[in-house]
Amino acid sequence: MRRSIKVAAAIIIDGGSFFATQRGYGNWKDWWEFPGGKVEAGETPEEALVREIKEELDTIVSVDEFLTTVEYDYPEFHISMDCFICSVISGELTLIEHESARWLPLSDPWQVRWLPSDIEVIKELSKRA
Repeated sequence: MRRSIKVAAAIIIDGGSFFATQRGYGNWKDWWEFPGGKVEAGETPEEALVREIKEELDTIVSVDEFLTTVEYDYPEFHISMDCFICSVISGELTLIEHESARWLPLSDPWQVRWLPSDIEVIKELSKRA
């Protein structure tokens, strides 16, 4: 049986753009994703997201609105990803774990090569653009 991972992702929006990060490690190195990470035991997805963004980007975010949950089967595991619209409270979105980052226009999110699970988030986000 395939292992299942519960994660939370932040769609950080500022005006007409959103923040995307490029993975710097693993099988999906150089692919783009929304920042976030695993939900630990005893955490809500929202709590995990605030913690992960602080760890990965040295930034405090507010979790403003639930967007969608993506269920996706990668070859090695199943991912269940709760995605939330977020905004920056404080910090400069400093890259600690990621290779690169970009602000992408909501009207043209396809400028980078997205992880397969994150493509589903882009589709949902595009409905709002």
